[in-house]
This record gives sequence, C-alpha cells and structure tokens, in this order.
Amino acid sequence: MRDPIDVRVSRLGDRVALGFLHELGHLLDHQVYYDRKTRTWASAVHVAFTSWRTKAALLERRELPGGRGRQRYFQSIHEVWARCYSQTILLRSGDPILERQLAKLQRSDDAHVWSAEQFEPVAVEVERVFALLGLTQLTLPLAA
Repeated sequence: MRDPIDVRVSRLGDRVALGFLHELGHLLDHQVYYDRKTRTWASAVHVAFTSWRTKAALLERRELPGGRGRQRYFQSIHEVWARCYSQTILLRSGDPILERQLAKLQRSDDAHVWSAEQFEPVAVEVERVFALLGLTQLTLPLAA
C-alpha cells in the first residue's frame, strides 16, 4: 500500500458528496495497485476488476464540456472507475439524502452519472470488486 497525501474536493457546485466519493474511489484504485512507470491503476489491470471493466465498457460515453484531451481523460478507465464507485455508493448507501441527490443528478441528466436502468448491472460489479478484494465484511445483495 502507498501512503496517500490528501484528498481534495471542491465546495463549488452541488456535488460535494459525489466529488468526495469520486476521490475516494481514486484512492482505493491507487491503493490496490499502481505502477509508477506505466501510470497504470488497479481498475485497468487487477483481476478483481475484470467483470467490472466488461460491464463498464457498455456504459454510455457521457461528454463534458471541453476539448478532446478532456474527453479522453474523462473516459480513462480510472476516471470511469471513480465515477462508477461514487454512483454505486450513492445508490447503495441506504441514506435518503444521498439517494435523493443521485436521483436529482439522474433527472437532470448530469454527465457525471448514468441512468438507473443502465447503471444497475455495473453497480453489482462494483460491489463484486469489493467482495473479490476482501474489502467487505457484509453480505452483499449481488444479483445473480
């Protein structure tokens, strides 16, 4: 494991929880595996992420304002992982405030999240990553 320096989240906008969870997703990804030479993260190569990568590849490619470089970064595997992680946590939190925040983002077609129907199979795979990594002590409601 590596020692993280810090996690930073902007207070601007109404995505503080989403932003924090996104950065936490990056932290997890980096702590599981990171190769300095190739700048490769766990989400791109670790076997525990294999099924998630397959499902995530089917997600709609959401575009943010900006040029091709920003779009390429936004679609990088570690960015998609962080977005999937944050959406899964909001979705599975059991917290009405977080669940309402996700629903609001989905209703407004926010580019940082996917529709509930499209995302559900991916959320199951995010949960499976945690189970495969041994990072949960709970029985997860994984779909068969």
